[in-house]
Amino acid sequence: MSTSRIPPSSTSPADTGRPGQRAKTVATRLSPEELQEVEAAAERDGKSLAEWLRELALRSARERRADPIELLLAELMATRYALLNLFHATALAGAEGKQLLPDSVLKIRDQADSQKRQKARKLLQDFFAAEHPGSRKA
Repeated sequence: MSTSRIPPSSTSPADTGRPGQRAKTVATRLSPEELQEVEAAAERDGKSLAEWLRELALRSARERRADPIELLLAELMATRYALLNLFHATALAGAEGKQLLPDSVLKIRDQADSQKRQKARKLLQDFFAAEHPGSRKA
């Protein structure tokens, strides 16, 4: 790898380029040991150093960090969904002189788990939209 100095990225009309065309450079400094580690990792993945660094940077930038409030709310939503549906299914089964089957309980649990994050996000979006009309948070 070359040790030449790469100037910081600048913004100019020529930098806009066509969509999908890479027109900016991001530079960083590494110690010789760090560079060796990074080059070895790129080689292990069978990629050029630039490709490996680009993919890692973009994956990290696009990753949505877990929000502890959202996770707690998701569990609360799943518990609420499960309880309401279990009470309802038990009442229906009782009205028919039957018992709630274990498979029905597992199905309700699985449905609650599959929907919990989506329902929590929606609840948070609605909350922030009502709190700050015109802004889109969460």
